[in-house]
Amino acid sequence: MSFLDELNPVQRDAVRAVNGPVMIVAGAGSGKTRVLTYRTAYLVQLGVRPESILALTFTNKAADEMKSRIVTLVGEGSQHVWMGTFHSIFARILRFECERIGYQRNFTIYDTDDTLSLIKSTMTALGIPQQQYNPQGIRVRISMAKNQLVSPTAYRESGVDPMTEKTALVFDAYEKALKLSNAMDFDDLLLKPLELFAKHPETLERYHYRFKYILVDEYQDTNRVQYRLIQELAKMHRNICVVGDDAQSIYAFRGADIRNILDFERDYPDATVFRLEQNYRSTKTILSVADTLIRHNIDQIQKELWTANGTGEPVLLRVCADDRDEGRHIVAAIEEESRQKKLDLKDFAVLYRTNAQSRAIEDALRLASIPYVIVGGVAFYKRKEIKDVLAYLKLIANPRDNESLLRIINLPARGIGSTTIGKIRALATKRHGSLFEAMGLKELDDVLADRTVRAIRQFHAFLAKYIAMKEAMSVSELGRVLVDEIGILQALKEENTPDSLSRRENILELVAGLSSYNAEHPDGKLEDFLEQVSLLSDVDMTEFGHNTVTLMTLHAAKGLEYPVVFITGLEEGLFPISSATAERRDLEEERRLMYVGITRAQQKLYLSHALTRYRFGELSYSSRSRFIDEIEEHLTVVEGAPTAEHTRPYRRQGGGVPDFLTPRPQQRKKREEEGQYRSDPMPNYEDESQISPQVHVGARVTHESFGAGRIVAIDGRGDNARAIVDFDSVGRKHLMLKFANLRPR
Repeated sequence: MSFLDELNPVQRDAVRAVNGPVMIVAGAGSGKTRVLTYRTAYLVQLGVRPESILALTFTNKAADEMKSRIVTLVGEGSQHVWMGTFHSIFARILRFECERIGYQRNFTIYDTDDTLSLIKSTMTALGIPQQQYNPQGIRVRISMAKNQLVSPTAYRESGVDPMTEKTALVFDAYEKALKLSNAMDFDDLLLKPLELFAKHPETLERYHYRFKYILVDEYQDTNRVQYRLIQELAKMHRNICVVGDDAQSIYAFRGADIRNILDFERDYPDATVFRLEQNYRSTKTILSVADTLIRHNIDQIQKELWTANGTGEPVLLRVCADDRDEGRHIVAAIEEESRQKKLDLKDFAVLYRTNAQSRAIEDALRLASIPYVIVGGVAFYKRKEIKDVLAYLKLIANPRDNESLLRIINLPARGIGSTTIGKIRALATKRHGSLFEAMGLKELDDVLADRTVRAIRQFHAFLAKYIAMKEAMSVSELGRVLVDEIGILQALKEENTPDSLSRRENILELVAGLSSYNAEHPDGKLEDFLEQVSLLSDVDMTEFGHNTVTLMTLHAAKGLEYPVVFITGLEEGLFPISSATAERRDLEEERRLMYVGITRAQQKLYLSHALTRYRFGELSYSSRSRFIDEIEEHLTVVEGAPTAEHTRPYRRQGGGVPDFLTPRPQQRKKREEEGQYRSDPMPNYEDESQISPQVHVGARVTHESFGAGRIVAIDGRGDNARAIVDFDSVGRKHLMLKFANLRPR
């Protein structure tokens, strides 16, 4: 047990408390993963059979790292611990047990793209217009309902508005279509085990005997279905250990329920609670910024984070003219930090609230020739050409998979049009079978032209050949032969454009991936490979080893850490996002998201907000985020030139306090209502010859049509210079200065 010497006293006590319910409240950077890893290793060292330990994580990356460390600590026998994500563990259980609830073991797992496609085709079949009812909105509503254990029938009764009514219709038909295709979506991977355990108590009892110790990582991110699964499995032995941090609960939009961790002691009154409060990651200053912010939340478990690390540098707050200016300052800071501290590009992360914010940052990085990687961009397995090949493989693995068949029925072109597909669908419905089965029926001769029937028969025979061959061939061999016979590589080569050659390289990479999978899993089946691909997350698929700056949303940053972190776009309506400001619970989640971003930083933290920003194609004026005001002002140093109405007294770089006044919250609200917050002009115009010296931000001006007003922002250079003017009679107008002929009053 010498490895326990690597832990601090509280960590060590948490590892040793193996019996009964245990909650470990692990503050940011407090060694949560280490405690979970060492606790698992400790159980194995005590003589607990590895296969009787169930450890549930939220990413494959975390599971793989923990497995590797446990093997290092206690040997190869620990490989048999059941460790993985909720979805991968319960998908594994369903492969063994799904026939009890009416599925075949070769069921397909539909990702969000497959799910959306099925919802669209379901809406078409039901005659529900997609222009009026957004398919993506319906997909989200169905997923949230399933996460809350709401059935289609219960959902129909939950509201009387048209969107609820139409969603209920789609929900019911969608569930039936999934079952017909022998497919499950991500939510089903958790719902179906609950159905299994409810219908077959003897199956649940078997898993009670199998899993004597249950460990759950990131408990604050569990939803109600996951909560129920954990409770069901822990009923017999009650040796359940949950690890989490309520201050990092940021996935309510996915159904995560913070009540699960806040109410753990109510669920288990005899629980032992440990608080990991020593932070090993960040400086004292960064930790203080995080603490002063999260203190504003009401729903939280009290903890006092501290660190033995140094004070570190002040947190820098940059006030930028606009989003392009924000991008330029990020580049300048990266170049300066790299030069001064000899940091690599992989030591920098730029975080933002929405993916759309990355554009201006990417432009600035590209202009400076700084390489970057985006977490959550178009992931490899979501690229069109990859999904096309995977659809072939999915259909070979599960011939009932109608969505995969529809994707590839004309890839390559076979002359099978929508009318023909409609007739195949009708025949499949009549026979209560799949589209693949219908394609092999003789009745097609009576409803289709001979040429069309030949095309369908050839396609059906092609698929049938590979379905018959799949058990006799390795996954990599099957993939290579299939790709070759489809002819997709040759077609892309003959197209000979940069885009086609890039797509060809991607397919070759997929074939290489199949070979790698085979090398690691000699006995692996096609279904196993497809399951592994389906359950990869954005973080799992991002290659972090390269020397590039990392760009990602704040949600994607959870669990990661970097020496230098930039949190951008700290503006009201953007962060916190506008939809979250009405309800306290939503606003508290946004504040937790900000807390997560802050605590990713090890050495240096930059915060920034822009005075103007293009949103939805319009230049909009911004008020800085309330989160900036919630951070104690002595912890931040300002860079930029804020105006008196826009800021409190920031402590400037080099010391000293500007002599303008701090607007109180009531004043701030009044000024926002009156439009009195004003932005600064952009400095260093390349050509200011078109702009009169009297035309500047804050100046009172007159326009021949709109009358008197005040300039609130100036943007652009030379002939492209524009102003936002708040006119007394008509409100705000965007004007080209070259043509506006504004006169000073």
